[in-house]
Amino acid sequence: MTKKRTSPPSFEASLDELEALVERLESGELSLEESLTLFERGIALTRTCQQALQAAEQKVEILTAKDPEAAAEPFEHDT
Repeated sequence: MTKKRTSPPSFEASLDELEALVERLESGELSLEESLTLFERGIALTRTCQQALQAAEQKVEILTAKDPEAAAEPFEHDT
């Protein structure tokens, strides 16, 4: 039996799922076990989103480096 390679979910899909998980966790209606399972999934989604953002930032830096007149500026993001 061979495993098919699946592409990772898009940034937007991961973010949507993460937002839904947060809403469910904030509802306070889950058992401890369910909360921990969702929290674990949320951590994985957070890492996926962070990696996608870092890759996008790197691409922007590469693209702007091609223009010798463009000055690199740190990426500002909401905390």
